[in-house]
Amino acid sequence: MPRPRSLTPDRLASAALAVLDRDGLAGLSMRTVAKELGMSTMALYRYVADRDELERLVVEFALGAVDTGAPSADLPWRERVEIMVRRLRDALSAHPSVIPLSVAHRHHSRAVLRWSETVLGILTGAGFEGERRVVALRGLVAQVNGALQLAQLGSLAGEGTAAISALAPEEFPLMAETAAHARRVDADQEFFGGLAVFLRGLEA
Repeated sequence: MPRPRSLTPDRLASAALAVLDRDGLAGLSMRTVAKELGMSTMALYRYVADRDELERLVVEFALGAVDTGAPSADLPWRERVEIMVRRLRDALSAHPSVIPLSVAHRHHSRAVLRWSETVLGILTGAGFEGERRVVALRGLVAQVNGALQLAQLGSLAGEGTAAISALAPEEFPLMAETAAHARRVDADQEFFGGLAVFLRGLEA
């Protein structure tokens, strides 16, 4: 007779998220999560079939608190989309290692699907349909995930920007000049500035 399932999905996902936050995506494994929970790796397999299922649990746990309710219809559609993007960005910014997992498991995660459904509703109300709506949603997802990963791996405040600004101006004049300006751009300016450019393009 099997023993009672005492480990809840939330507790398991919380442990996996702790591993991700501490050790990054490369550090996530059945073994490391089992160690975090103080149990054997084999015992963990009583609760999840494999790492794939573990990743899905983490995505749902990390993004489950995102408010997916539609913003006020009194607001312009671009403002409503920005609100939705800001909600997702805040959740992913808190756990950067979840970003690639949220992309890989987007078709399984109820949280991601609910967020996408709300955004599609806003886009539909703004007149987007068919392939144009597909591109709009896909572009928004790419903007959020791409900008956050770029900020994490190649921050404008990091060494890369400093190195580029020091390039020989006779060889890379525009790169050097742009990098000099980039050092004064903070994370919010970078993210929401890029989003504004994308939304203006959609509107056009």
